[in-house]
Amino acid sequence: MQLTDLMPVEKWIELELELADEFHFQSSVFNTEGVRITDNANWSNSLCPVIKSTEKGQSFICAVAHMNMSNQARTTKEAVIEECDAGLLKLVVPIFFKEEYLGVIGGCGLLAEDGEVDEFAINKITEIDEEKIRELSADAQTITNEALQDACDLIRSRLEENMYDYTDCQK
Repeated sequence: MQLTDLMPVEKWIELELELADEFHFQSSVFNTEGVRITDNANWSNSLCPVIKSTEKGQSFICAVAHMNMSNQARTTKEAVIEECDAGLLKLVVPIFFKEEYLGVIGGCGLLAEDGEVDEFAINKITEIDEEKIRELSADAQTITNEALQDACDLIRSRLEENMYDYTDCQK
């Protein structure tokens, strides 16, 4: 079973956009291999696309955080919220149908209320100039713990709605 068996890509995009609009996440849906199933770009800040545009940034900041957190979510069957090495929050919620793991949905690119962008780490990993990092991160927004919980609740609610619809179609 694939994620698109539960919902068409257009519905996954709608959910990504809802998360972006309501919580300002750079939201994405990933399959079991860690590959995005949409090409929807909804950046949370000006820094993340620059980090992802570098091979080391994508490989050693974004991909590492994603794979570690996705594996943790898959194992625990719970949402995982942590900071990536850039100091930005990432949220992943596992997607299961019955007992089958199908991937994760979540978002990243926001700061914890007491968080800060790790300019030093980004510079060491990507070689982007620290002053440029500082300028690009100026628009990074914060998110409260309550809003993170609300985002998890919204994701779970939308998944349950669609799994209910999927189950109805299988009768």
